[in-house]
Amino acid sequence: MHVPQSPEHLRERDCAPLSGRDALRPEAIDAQLSVLPRWSVVDGALQASYTFADWWETVAFVNALAWMVHRQDHHPELVVGYDRCTVRWNTHSAGGITVNDFVCAARSDAIHDARPGA
Repeated sequence: MHVPQSPEHLRERDCAPLSGRDALRPEAIDAQLSVLPRWSVVDGALQASYTFADWWETVAFVNALAWMVHRQDHHPELVVGYDRCTVRWNTHSAGGITVNDFVCAARSDAIHDARPGA
């Protein structure tokens, strides 16, 4: 049985190179989602939407996310609007959702939750 990693443990990890066979099984994904309640699986990717006060706060989040993404060398799909951003993580080379996606999902939550006024 896969034991879900806490958000704190996930945030402490870095993304690791994958062999192409590292997609998680559905039961492992479901278990891991239990510790990241903001996230769900939509069309084969982890997805969460964040809301903000205005455009500037949204762009600040996207810029902070871009810095983290660059350092992790793992890139999401983003849909950015005036006061919201939807983030989608999956690993194309592995053909599904991997631990790297959960690491970055937890880090995305931390960026959102650490913003001034949160």
